[in-house]
Amino acid sequence: MKIILAQQNYHIGNFEYNTQKIIDGIKAARAQGADLVVFSELCVCGYPPRDFLEFEDFIAQSHAAIDRIKAHTLDIAVLVGAPARNPQKEGKDLFNAAWFLYEGEVKQVVHKTLLPTYDVFDEYRYFEPAYEWNVIPFKGKKLAVTICEDIWNLGDNPLYRVCPMDLLMAQEPDVMINLSASPFDYDHDEDRKEIILANVLKYRLPMYYCNTVGSQTEIVFDGGSLIYDAKGNVVKELPYFEEAMGGMELETLTGSGEAPVRKQEFTPLTKLVFDHNINRIYDALVLGIRDYFGKMGFKKAILGSSGGIDSAVTLAIACDALGKDNVRAILMPSPYSTEHSVDDAVALSKNLGNPYDIIRINDIYQSFLDTLEPYFKGLPFNVAEENTQSRIRGNLLMGLSNKFGYILLNTSNKSELSTGYGTLYGDMAGGLSVLGDVYKMQVYALARYINRDREIIPVNIIEKAPSAELRPDQKDSDSLPDYAVLDSILYQYIERRQGPKEIIAQGFDSALISRTLKMVNTNEYKRNQFCPIIRVSSKAFGVGRRIPIVGKYLS
Repeated sequence: MKIILAQQNYHIGNFEYNTQKIIDGIKAARAQGADLVVFSELCVCGYPPRDFLEFEDFIAQSHAAIDRIKAHTLDIAVLVGAPARNPQKEGKDLFNAAWFLYEGEVKQVVHKTLLPTYDVFDEYRYFEPAYEWNVIPFKGKKLAVTICEDIWNLGDNPLYRVCPMDLLMAQEPDVMINLSASPFDYDHDEDRKEIILANVLKYRLPMYYCNTVGSQTEIVFDGGSLIYDAKGNVVKELPYFEEAMGGMELETLTGSGEAPVRKQEFTPLTKLVFDHNINRIYDALVLGIRDYFGKMGFKKAILGSSGGIDSAVTLAIACDALGKDNVRAILMPSPYSTEHSVDDAVALSKNLGNPYDIIRINDIYQSFLDTLEPYFKGLPFNVAEENTQSRIRGNLLMGLSNKFGYILLNTSNKSELSTGYGTLYGDMAGGLSVLGDVYKMQVYALARYINRDREIIPVNIIEKAPSAELRPDQKDSDSLPDYAVLDSILYQYIERRQGPKEIIAQGFDSALISRTLKMVNTNEYKRNQFCPIIRVSSKAFGVGRRIPIVGKYLS
């Protein structure tokens, strides 16, 4: 029996597109001699559909797509993910389901048992957990089919009371098949492999694991689908961040030699390692931009290019994602901008080959000051004058965006967003945040990665002290701790959810911890008005981190 995995990139709610892609995958699998082709979780409608699931028409279109797909299964079996209605009055109206199609019919429907309701996941809002478990008989074999989270409980996960594979093992299956939509973060591919290996070693069965690929607004799915033999060896791994197909004969997966030794459990990074998996982060950001634009029908991007590290990295990634001719950089020096910053930004665009313009804002800025002067009443220069420059730039960028149909890419990094070091309606403007889940020190690591073969980002941009250049001789260090220290603290608080005592116990100054955590919590109102952020960490700002705006904790 040859089983093939189809790792594809879907578009949420685009039933015509998704259905045709699945049908094309079936045809390609048939041409490769497959008996069964496996697609990913909720592939028919796209994942995560969220509140679209509350529309009866959305569910009806999902089922109509199943009817179209099953017509192509006369001589090949297919596993696809789609919502299924719950026939019982009790419980939620829907199941997250895997549909087994063969001989032009729906032969069996498997329901997901473990419904993640944490971080970016909110499945219990929509779905009822499975209440019966059965293997799928096919060509003399018994298939134990599970859906994504179902394999993440091996009896030791306090989130869940049920272990679906334990229940399926009573029916003596021959193979495990898992349909997944497992998002990327820079630790997760290792975590994923560990949990699949743990399943294989526990149940002594081979596993076919099909993951989706592509970006859905802020969530990036990295693919990397896997086939393990019964001994726990990886016999096939599909590429990351691209569509692919691949399979193996089930009968070849008995395994040989010594079984791999599994770690007791996967341990995520306990400390932020600035260049950890930086190549994967880069690929995720490229895919995030490319899919956001492609699926929304956008063509061209615009951004403010300051000669600083954040805008430089954003510009380089955007040119890779969209093509250099489709990314316009606008340099907007103010009275406090240094000429070397302008020169650096020009050199960057020349290296990349993207179009750029220089719009000096001195006169616009002075007109604002003149207009506001009677109302500022001679008070000293402060953040009001600084933010005025930032908002002028935001208005210019949005004016060009509206006139020519550009989408503004935001260039703020996670360190700035965490501490509120940004101007609402100024440098926080944008349609998509590229670096909002990337700490400042990771931005520098990305710059070095971009320059791995040749100098694209001028070395001076990487080496000079970061500055917003909104007042004379300004440096980020005037307002923020050293980024290497700051990022390490933020990682402990945001990603690892460590409290002040735990962070101080790691050797950080208590006054610095109090100041930093207060900055994070008191600036939630700013982040609540921010654009979507491409997620690359285990805890990004946005849908996966729900913090009250009005709260007293650590503020």
